[in-house]
Amino acid sequence: MNSKNMHTVLGFLGILLLLGQLYFSMVQGEVHFYDFVLKEKNFTKLCNTESILVVNESFPGPVIRVHKGDTVYVNVRNEGYYGVTIHWHGVKQPRNPWSDGPEYITQCPIEPGSNFTYEVIFSDEEGTLWWHAHSDWTRATVHGAIVILPPVGSTYPFAKPDEEEIVVLAAWYDGNLKELVDEAIETGDDLPHSVANTINGEPGDFCPCSKGTTYRWMVDYGKTYLFRVVNAVMNAEVFFAVAEHNLTVVGMDAHYIKPISTEYIMISPGQTMDVLLTANQPLGHYYMAIRQYSSEDASVADFDRVNTTAILQYKGNYTIPSSPSFPTALPLYLDYMAALTFTSRIRSLANKEHPVNVPLNITERMYITVSMNLLYCPICTRAHDNETLVSTLNNITWVNPSTDVLHAYYRNISGVYTTDFPDYPPLFYNFTGDEFPADNILLTSQGTKVKVLNYGEAVEIVFQGTALLKGSVNHPMHLHGYSYYVVGTGFGNFDNETDPKGFNLVDPPELNTFGVPKKGWLAIRFVANNPGVWFWHCHFDRHLSWGMNTAFIVKNGPTTETSIRQPPAYMPSCKVPLKVRIQNIDGLDEEDMENQTILD
Repeated sequence: MNSKNMHTVLGFLGILLLLGQLYFSMVQGEVHFYDFVLKEKNFTKLCNTESILVVNESFPGPVIRVHKGDTVYVNVRNEGYYGVTIHWHGVKQPRNPWSDGPEYITQCPIEPGSNFTYEVIFSDEEGTLWWHAHSDWTRATVHGAIVILPPVGSTYPFAKPDEEEIVVLAAWYDGNLKELVDEAIETGDDLPHSVANTINGEPGDFCPCSKGTTYRWMVDYGKTYLFRVVNAVMNAEVFFAVAEHNLTVVGMDAHYIKPISTEYIMISPGQTMDVLLTANQPLGHYYMAIRQYSSEDASVADFDRVNTTAILQYKGNYTIPSSPSFPTALPLYLDYMAALTFTSRIRSLANKEHPVNVPLNITERMYITVSMNLLYCPICTRAHDNETLVSTLNNITWVNPSTDVLHAYYRNISGVYTTDFPDYPPLFYNFTGDEFPADNILLTSQGTKVKVLNYGEAVEIVFQGTALLKGSVNHPMHLHGYSYYVVGTGFGNFDNETDPKGFNLVDPPELNTFGVPKKGWLAIRFVANNPGVWFWHCHFDRHLSWGMNTAFIVKNGPTTETSIRQPPAYMPSCKVPLKVRIQNIDGLDEEDMENQTILD
């Protein structure tokens, strides 16, 4: 072959190689790198200065911005004074539970002075998600938004907005939150209550010493904005509205939905929403406001009643009003019907570009009660009659093991967890009534019990709320590693003969967090096609800390492509938690447990 032909062949091969690389890039997505540095920093809110743990010195933390299908490496350096993990809320992490992040489920904490690099793999998510710490209550200050844009070359299933804005809702506490939570867990006392909420880090005009720092969003008349709402509040669902402006909800939990035109939204902790707003009102200042929605018993008055605000401010020349207008459509604290009216309208797009794939031939069914219960705890100094308040799934209160469940499962380490999480509650009765068959139904037991699923199982779970201890509330249940279809909700006790006839199998929303209604039930479906260990829990951190948690182990499929990936070269080593309410399952006393370290 002469040199001319050789150059032609090499050139052709080079073009093929370049095209192959471009194709691979398009299929695999782009790769991004972020550095997160965790350290304490002073912030002044509500006339007080508190030292809080934050990422990159900001509250809320930095935004991760990607396209659908991208991969992100986040190097987390912990310069705080206690161990922390990070969870990528709503990111399915296909075959990669090693980077999911919940403490003692898929990893142990990143200890002070050390670092860990997460590989965050995006797949079919598109819209808004968020990241947050998953260690005790650290997520109160360690959190931020994730923006997942459509793939390069495509666009939204609605008219492209002119601009976008990120709105992160959070809670604010007085004092050292970690110390307060640790003490409450040890003694059996009530867990801390927030003193205010924040919008993008600020409590707003109606809070002490806050008027000068209220968050302001500058808008141009006539433009349409996509604002991405993240509810990072610790223990409260909230109503959100913008004075004199209509909202159109077009996405939830990084899945598109049929547009909902509304004057307000109700958003639970853990949920995210994509909302369109057109700036079409007279030039001026308008409050964006949140107000807590309490689904607790009306006699429970101990919740945050502060109206948290930010200001939507039009650009241009006009007379500044003496005060922004307040959203009259914002529902009141106990407006149960307002919350129900909003959530009942949520439906998937269910079109050719965004189809639904609801499993129809169910192979695994579970019926799980979500309850408040009592735990016998003679060592809890503030317990009443040696009993302290806990929360349960099927009358089991979760207790963290001595090493993470994923490590134990992958390495076949015995004695860390058991595989006997029950498919049904121990007793059937009128769960939502006011009378109960026996006093001992209030008592529960602790355990590290998981549910094992075969790869490919079509799963249906009905969560049943109970009225035990007058603790029936709307419980936002979050599943790691998956999104699920909400096929039905209802009130009272679930009837397995009649209620399934009303299931929505046409356009149910596909979400990762949704509420079990107060004194009602929630039915969800998904296919267990993501092998690994995946956490289930209520996204009220009060209930998570009290034990309303469990985990699914999804076994490997028949091929390499349907099996858990190998672990990274380094995972944080495990130290047993310093404070526990009961003896550890291996019989070690507290002094032994404080000194025990489990290495890979």
